[in-house]
Amino acid sequence: MHKTPNRQKLMAGTIRRLLQREAWHNIQKLLSKLYPADISLAMRELDEEMRLVLFQQISDLEKAGKTLSELDIEIALPLVQSLPEDKIVSIFKEMPDDDRTELISQLPEEFSRNLLDQLGTVESQDIETLLSYPEDSAGRIMTTDFFALRDATTATEAIEIIRRRGEDAETVFYIYVTDPLGRLTGIVSLRKLILTQPETQLKDIMNTNVVKVDVHTDQELVAQQVERYNILAIPVVDDSEILVGIITVDDIIDVIRQEATEDIFRMAGSDSEEIVYADNIFKIARIRLPWLLITLFGGVTTGYFMWLFKATLETTIALITFVPVITGMGGNVGSQSALIIVRGLATGRVTMDTIAKVIWREARIGILMGVICGSTVGVIALLWHHEPMVGIVVAVAMSASMTVAATMGAFAPTFFHKLGIDPAIASGPFVSTSNDVIGILIYMATATVFLKFLF
Repeated sequence: MHKTPNRQKLMAGTIRRLLQREAWHNIQKLLSKLYPADISLAMRELDEEMRLVLFQQISDLEKAGKTLSELDIEIALPLVQSLPEDKIVSIFKEMPDDDRTELISQLPEEFSRNLLDQLGTVESQDIETLLSYPEDSAGRIMTTDFFALRDATTATEAIEIIRRRGEDAETVFYIYVTDPLGRLTGIVSLRKLILTQPETQLKDIMNTNVVKVDVHTDQELVAQQVERYNILAIPVVDDSEILVGIITVDDIIDVIRQEATEDIFRMAGSDSEEIVYADNIFKIARIRLPWLLITLFGGVTTGYFMWLFKATLETTIALITFVPVITGMGGNVGSQSALIIVRGLATGRVTMDTIAKVIWREARIGILMGVICGSTVGVIALLWHHEPMVGIVVAVAMSASMTVAATMGAFAPTFFHKLGIDPAIASGPFVSTSNDVIGILIYMATATVFLKFLF
């Protein structure tokens, strides 16, 4: 588990020393033995100038393209802009459509237009086609380098075609079968193709129940389909059912990582764009500030409610000592429930048909945890302040606030999802702040009622 980072730093250190000595022959010899993924990991440990020098030492254009595909976008963008245009054009020609499209979409408009003009007509058209689809859609992340054959093709003919043209395709694990109009009609695995009789036509052995997605399908839903059916690639069709591309499992892994990163950032009240703007403190502050202002407003509101109940606090000053406990426990429970629901909605394990059952489950969990934690802190309050009233108030208030917090944490993401807003934004600052306010209201109201009517 700890060997990978150590190996990465060791490799980066070796490369750094070779670059400082300008030992070009040794560097090229080392690069020839490394996988593109290993080169990209080592480049993360180098500064921008060394990355550029190292990348220019990769003489194999195909390896350079694969390395560029493996790099994080915030490292790849300045690298592309620093290289000579003719070198970048040559490298882009060796890259899959989806990878170079992602890079070009992030580059300045004038720079990307120059690259498109210098690329071949076919490559430029493929990139512009992918760019025409919405961001984060299946059409944007698919590759047009797929392998498709007509349904009347025999097994022998198919194998011969694969031998001649297989290297041009992204993958040949699956052979997609189309009719004369290019519409997807079936799929044949390479294993089944090899084991079948030579003269058998593809239409006789193909699986017509094809798992496929539309070009406009959200990439997160595409990832769910691949995960659900355990397939290595998924075909993409247009509105006329014409096969226009495929999405391979390596791109799906990137999607899963990207979506998980976005969810984590949003649950923290931030945004994944921070990675791109790593050195721009003003843009990073602009991304974080709105959620912090919401938290600030929530804190002021909490203080205002405490001021309204100042008579209660003045009567029993010991109540103040448990304010952080009430708000902290409510916020934690709410964030836990929100995280579970957000993840469930993202993976498809929680749907609008099952959400009522899930919210009720979280509410019952809140009740159970609230009673246990409330009883515990109630006993602590009694032993600390020697006032039964304080212990009872704290126990009842914490039980109620934790129950409400768990229910709120489960309900808020559902509410946002129903409105068509990313439910991840309901976590973090929103749930924590709202539960702070509700927790204080419950605590103060409980104390007021108990003081007035029972003591």
